[in-house]
Amino acid sequence: MSVLPLVFTSGWASGINAYAVVLLLGVFGATGLTDEVPEALQRPDVLIAAAVLFLCEAVADKIPYVDSVWDSVHTVIRPISGAVVAALLAGQSGSLPELAAGAVGGTTALMSHFVKAGTRMAVNTSPEPFSNIALSTAEDLGVAAVVIFALFHPVAAAVIAATLLALGLAVVAFLAQRIRRFWRRRAQRREERRQMGVRGRRPAPTDGSEHF
Repeated sequence: MSVLPLVFTSGWASGINAYAVVLLLGVFGATGLTDEVPEALQRPDVLIAAAVLFLCEAVADKIPYVDSVWDSVHTVIRPISGAVVAALLAGQSGSLPELAAGAVGGTTALMSHFVKAGTRMAVNTSPEPFSNIALSTAEDLGVAAVVIFALFHPVAAAVIAATLLALGLAVVAFLAQRIRRFWRRRAQRREERRQMGVRGRRPAPTDGSEHF
């Protein structure tokens, strides 16, 4: 129970940027700034892999439509990462608390991933490419701030993460309705133009008076 707030927060953050979570936790543990991080996340090979993948995501996540493809690929990766990190934080290999922590972390990561992917799909329809870069940067900074805060104030950070997750789910639901209405109106306009085009066509002459 004592590690549950950190598990929940790491799961939320993993759904947005799993590599940043692993990198931040590993660096803070390796430098001795906290003793909450398991040794498995502090290994040099894990930190190097997380840093490289984080840089790849930092680039892909700021390119319209490329970010949506990246999100699709990570629909499985982010929840798994969230579950693994949560289980490692819980410790006691094979125990019920570890399994429960993995379930919490993975589920939370999956929900926050859907918020991120859904929001990004909506942003990609915007004519302003800057909005995509701004949102990605805000997500990176937000994840870093909340994860670092969680290492020292886990309960408060979990409350913040839960609030952001709830707001994100509400925003995605609202955007989904707007997007559905947009596509419905667009389909109606296309149908209206098609029907006007059909009515505007003159029938071909049938009395042999065609001119060549």
